[in-house]
Amino acid sequence: MAEQDVIRVAENAKFVVCGYAFTERGDELISILNLDHPDCAMVVKPNGEMIESSMDPIEQKLVLELCGKNLQFMED
Repeated sequence: MAEQDVIRVAENAKFVVCGYAFTERGDELISILNLDHPDCAMVVKPNGEMIESSMDPIEQKLVLELCGKNLQFMED
């Protein structure tokens, strides 16, 4: 992913926590992108259930913990 694309994701994210951009998708799912390593991404349901991921298991665990603490802020 080009640096300009990563910047655009960060700017359009609902919020950024610990270098992960949380973005609402049109299908009511949430995309999470590691801004330092944009090849690492995850898609979760609003309840934090993982749908798919390109992250390793340790990073998945970390991001799911971040989801548990922060997904409440996705609501307007």
